[in-house]
Amino acid sequence: MVTSLRLLAVLLAGLSFVVPTNKAFTAPVAQPSMVTGGLTSQPIGHYEFCKTHESECSIRSTNTSGARLTEHGWQVVRQVNLQVNEQIRPMTDQQAFGRNEYWAYPVTVGDCEDYVLLKRRDLMEAGIKPTDLLITVVRKPDGEGHAVLTLRTTDGDFILDNLNDEVRPWYATAYTYLKRQAENDTGRWVTIENGRDVLVGALR
Repeated sequence: MVTSLRLLAVLLAGLSFVVPTNKAFTAPVAQPSMVTGGLTSQPIGHYEFCKTHESECSIRSTNTSGARLTEHGWQVVRQVNLQVNEQIRPMTDQQAFGRNEYWAYPVTVGDCEDYVLLKRRDLMEAGIKPTDLLITVVRKPDGEGHAVLTLRTTDGDFILDNLNDEVRPWYATAYTYLKRQAENDTGRWVTIENGRDVLVGALR
């Protein structure tokens, strides 16, 4: 998978994920994005991860516009989500490492945060800015905590999830959105202010 993704990265590098003006394609309809608030606590697992992956947690950007994806770019996003879901077998940190909240790049097994890390790395290798690929903490309907990857685009925010092979708009999930990495600083986290809203208009 890594080899194929690197080949895709070469192909996509020339495209820069910018929509060609002379080529029509099917893209998602622009929808409301998450509304973020002030700074909040960094998950302990991410804090520990940043100690050994400092370069990934110190990326700052003044360009906060989302990625503008081509049709091929969307295909790569969907492919990465599906391939990682198929490649990694779900297993808790306690089962895999004998401890809780251990965030790491998975090889064969991992929990939700590990899926997110691998998808994020693969998509960065394919050319998407790290500040458009944000680790996000949510609450499932049963109250259990969960992590997903938010892809910020000019068409809205989309979710890559190890519990679903489809890449979906964030509001089309059943989750309550709590917090995510800041879009201008990968080492900081911000609250999600409209994480419990039902966007009725967007669902029509």
